[in-house]
Amino acid sequence: MVMVPVDYLGVLINAILSMVLGFLWYGPLFGKKWIKLSSLKSDNSKASGSVMARMYTLMFIGALLMAFILDHALIFASVYLKIYGISAGLMVGFVNWLGFIAPVTLNEVLAGNKSFRLWLINAGYYLILLLVMGIVFSLL
Repeated sequence: MVMVPVDYLGVLINAILSMVLGFLWYGPLFGKKWIKLSSLKSDNSKASGSVMARMYTLMFIGALLMAFILDHALIFASVYLKIYGISAGLMVGFVNWLGFIAPVTLNEVLAGNKSFRLWLINAGYYLILLLVMGIVFSLL
């Protein structure tokens, strides 16, 4: 069995970046539009502290998992495809977005009869996130 060298610092950095990007993306950048398209209420004062803490904890665990898997994809791309550096990070981030995130999030919008603009906001977040994660891994 071959052990894959995981960049645990990169995984942690990327998970933190995921939370920062999510705060900016769904806050000042697209928050109002996202709330409107999602048919959510902008008043989050009813959510208790424990509910919010659990939500952000689970989101952070998900971000750790996403970064961990993306690191593996980048390692395999480097070994088998012989691509390296920032271009490898961008390619791996984009291909993973295109193959996994885009179809799943599009299905949610189509099945839920949601706006295509909502898909652009949500899928756009993940596209930027995976590209940034790929760049971070390629620089570490």
